[in-house]
Amino acid sequence: MYYFTSHLRVVTALVIREMSTRFGKNPGGYLWALLEPIAYIAFMSLIFMAIAHKPALGTSFPLFFASGFVCFQFYAAMAGYLNSAVNANRPLLSYPNVAPIDTIAARFSLQFCTTCVVAICIIAPLIMQLKTTPTIRLSPILTAISLGSLIALGLALANNVLFQRFPLYDKIFGIVSRPLFLISGIFYLPDSLPPVARDAILINPIAHLVMLFRTGLYPEYRAIGFDLDYLLRVTTVLLFAGMAIFTISRGVLRAR
Repeated sequence: MYYFTSHLRVVTALVIREMSTRFGKNPGGYLWALLEPIAYIAFMSLIFMAIAHKPALGTSFPLFFASGFVCFQFYAAMAGYLNSAVNANRPLLSYPNVAPIDTIAARFSLQFCTTCVVAICIIAPLIMQLKTTPTIRLSPILTAISLGSLIALGLALANNVLFQRFPLYDKIFGIVSRPLFLISGIFYLPDSLPPVARDAILINPIAHLVMLFRTGLYPEYRAIGFDLDYLLRVTTVLLFAGMAIFTISRGVLRAR
């Protein structure tokens, strides 16, 4: 019990430190965390409104794009923030009470709460401005954001080790990750593509996350090709592989 309480205090202190470092001491930092995705969604919505007459689902371009972008952020923003957790807090690891996993736990908690607040502040007003309020199903939405965050956690646990041991891998991972935004079905529906293209896109588990998230906002969406079993298998493998790599490399993580 003492061990758990000690680590909880450390994680809480690290969360407060991360908040101060990331957002600063004035409200402007928190406001920017909300305004940046809103501006991006508005800009992309205007572009697609000029190209297409109506969104692939529903009647609102901003809501359709936001439903994909927000879900994607639960993976992308989380992974990006966690990947440098240990390295950014390395001086603190000289204290015996601070473990490498504490830095991961602190950043995971802060990023998850931040993305949840941003998601609510973006999607709720977009739903309220619709002429007909849709039937919202929370179960697929919560499942999607949870699995997306866990996929990011699994990758980040491994990446904190691999980035330190193999600096070239850091660059390779960044290059490989860039196309994810385009192949995750954020501004289109994978099931509307030709079968060959759809099957290729659905190899990407993030595309399944976005499809699952949208089934919670659009009751009429059938999500052809969505595979929850595949998504759960990928999440489980990545999470346990990340935990194993992180656990056996504790000595490497503390090394300067």
